[in-house]
Amino acid sequence: MTSLFLGLAFLLIALVLLFVAGRQRRAAGLPGGRVVYSDTRTWGTVEKPLFDTDLGLTGKPDYLVEQNGRFIPVEVKTGRTPAAPYDSHIFQVAVYCLLVHKTYGKRPPHGILHYSGRDFAVDYTPALESALLDLLADIRRDEHRPEVPRSHDDPQRCRRCGFRDACDQDLA
Repeated sequence: MTSLFLGLAFLLIALVLLFVAGRQRRAAGLPGGRVVYSDTRTWGTVEKPLFDTDLGLTGKPDYLVEQNGRFIPVEVKTGRTPAAPYDSHIFQVAVYCLLVHKTYGKRPPHGILHYSGRDFAVDYTPALESALLDLLADIRRDEHRPEVPRSHDDPQRCRRCGFRDACDQDLA
């Protein structure tokens, strides 16, 4: 009788843990599949960044989920959920798709943008890849310009900028 009670208790604990794990997975915006990479400490050790030597490009998606032999990058965004994903977020996911393709040799069909209120699948099409490569070429070209004018007049944005110490157009 005691072993039956103990067995039922373990089964109940296992079901509760499975339920909690499923809720955490959904809250993180993860699709079905096996998590093979995580840039968050909540799931374990933080992985090394993905890197493409040809483009000199580095990135760390929040998660990579393996589905049917394909790797799907997932980027989790906090804050307000937009009606449609921002272009900068779409290109960020496109970078992760490119890096996954270069690193694992398998082209992802899409990446996922997870906002607190909604998820968006970003199809990694040849057109998006081409637009990304054009954008990267523009960035590389702008790196060699003597001065790149800031793209805003917002002092708060300047205060949060990672290039503030090197910028001669500081508004803050």
